[in-house]
Amino acid sequence: MPKRFLLNGLGAALALAALTGCSSTSRRPPLEIFPDMDRQAKYKPQAASPLFADGRASRRPVAGTVAVGFLKEDQAFHSGVSGGMYLGKNPLTIDRQLLERGQERFNIYCAPCHDRTGMGHGIVSQRTSWLPSNLHDPRQKNMTDGELFSVISDGRRSMPGYKYQVPAGDRWAIVAYVRALQRSTSGTLADVPAELREELR
Repeated sequence: MPKRFLLNGLGAALALAALTGCSSTSRRPPLEIFPDMDRQAKYKPQAASPLFADGRASRRPVAGTVAVGFLKEDQAFHSGVSGGMYLGKNPLTIDRQLLERGQERFNIYCAPCHDRTGMGHGIVSQRTSWLPSNLHDPRQKNMTDGELFSVISDGRRSMPGYKYQVPAGDRWAIVAYVRALQRSTSGTLADVPAELREELR
């Protein structure tokens, strides 16, 4: 029995000694189990290197390198332009889901200036001297879908571009929703299905 207590006491003493070693004020470096974690063979940013002809360690990406998620094989889809001309029609299938997505993105990014109806009376125009475009004007209605997409992407005059904030698919969804807004102010009885026209009279 005393032998067991002696072993337990010895173990406790060793553990205590190990712990106090962690807070040692010795000038000697601590014992390193895996020194490669602290001292890695690598170049720091902007460091010099005799390995390359220009003496720089920092290298430019290899020509043609594309970051993950940024490959744009369909240039027309990402620019709204094909063969030097704006696309005439939205490349996405127009359905309820796309219009709802477009409405959500429009209300976040466009409504502050153009308001939720697209008339150009958003909060920005009430607080500044800048007057956003009325999206129901004939000039905007006569734009092709590709041109609208380009304006959303790259901006025009005092309007900033949103290609870095809004993915291409969402920008096309906004174009579809803008077309729905424009249609809402220029609809005729001929646009209503025949079986529903009686309900409007």
